Amino acid sequence: MRQLRGRVAIVTGASRGIGVHIASALAAEGVDLALAARSAQELESVRASIEARGVRCIAVVTDVTDQGQLEELVRRCEAELGPVDLLVNNAGIEKAAAYEELSTEDIDRFIDVNLRAPMHLTRLVLPGFVARNRGHVVNISSIAGLAATAYGESYNATKHGVVGFTRALRASEQVSGSDVSASVICPGFVSDVGMYAGFRADGASRAPVLLGTSSPQTVAKAVIRAIKKDLPEVVVNPGPMKLFLAVSLVFPRFGEWVSSLIGAHDVFSSTAKARGTSRKG
Repeated sequence: MRQLRGRVAIVTGASRGIGVHIASALAAEGVDLALAARSAQELESVRASIEARGVRCIAVVTDVTDQGQLEELVRRCEAELGPVDLLVNNAGIEKAAAYEELSTEDIDRFIDVNLRAPMHLTRLVLPGFVARNRGHVVNISSIAGLAATAYGESYNATKHGVVGFTRALRASEQVSGSDVSASVICPGFVSDVGMYAGFRADGASRAPVLLGTSSPQTVAKAVIRAIKKDLPEVVVNPGPMKLFLAVSLVFPRFGEWVSSLIGAHDVFSSTAKARGTSRKG
């Protein structure tokens, strides 16, 4: 089990939602933090609350789609806190919509934020990880990165990409005999904050009973557990999701039937309807 006290971490998407809880959980373990997000005011508020817990913490206003700003984030973290030990790629966006209703700019934005940004930021910290033979990348994906979600083609594609990227990165480090590693966290519907909370606020259906919701604190605990125990993947969901995913892999049609039966797609489809982005006609 890896000890975290005194390590240095970068957390993206840290101004709100799950990112705040991840930063708080890392601070509770004694990790110094570089927090990144676009909102300066919200980011500074989180920074102050984290620093009050007795760890060093800096706020770096960052648009993760800007390569220069990613480079500045890493530079400032190393200059003010020290070499990066942990990277949590948490920033992400969503938009429930019929695929034909998305613009090419919408699709590119999904790829830029949800997939390209974590890949680029990982590439920036990886040389230092390899040189020091330590470091851990945690990528926040989704159950949508392991299964289909109606009205979420671009979101699904990028989250599947994050899972594949993490698996390949982890494999590369293993075959090279490195102590550097990577984990991917795949939450289902998360209560109170983030994507699902936004869906509900816009009038979406509740999560199906058989899927349920998880607290943001549970997701944050999964991040800590993944780092300490070097876990490849953690599915965060109170229902029998792991069994469903395993069975669906072997029997895809059965998986589609169960998804339809339990209303697995209702949250996304009802969100698209409420927002006026569902299929026309």
